[in-house]
Amino acid sequence: MSALENNMTSDDRNLALLAHLLGILTGFLGSLVIWLIHKDKPEKTFVNEQAKEALNFQITVFLAWIIAVASSFILIGFLLCPIIFIVNIVFCILAGVAASNGKNYRYPIALRLIK
Repeated sequence: MSALENNMTSDDRNLALLAHLLGILTGFLGSLVIWLIHKDKPEKTFVNEQAKEALNFQITVFLAWIIAVASSFILIGFLLCPIIFIVNIVFCILAGVAASNGKNYRYPIALRLIK
């Protein structure tokens, strides 16, 4: 068991879970709020890292939505919209389950804009 796991509380796991799952409903706003609240707290390392990961993924999803809407004029966007919707839900759920188990989750497709 690592030092990170020793200091992790069930509240930390729940906040990390929430950061990931809020992406389904609020886009990047939920994870942004959680990250901004906990980014300067050294005892909340797990929450900070997971909220930052969720935020990066939701920014990527937002950019994908912009591309899909812009390309809908040439009919490609209509194919991309349901794919983006499903991928967002699936990856948020997978990340939420991992976070609730206290495991760090990295989205396989995400721009790492927030470091």
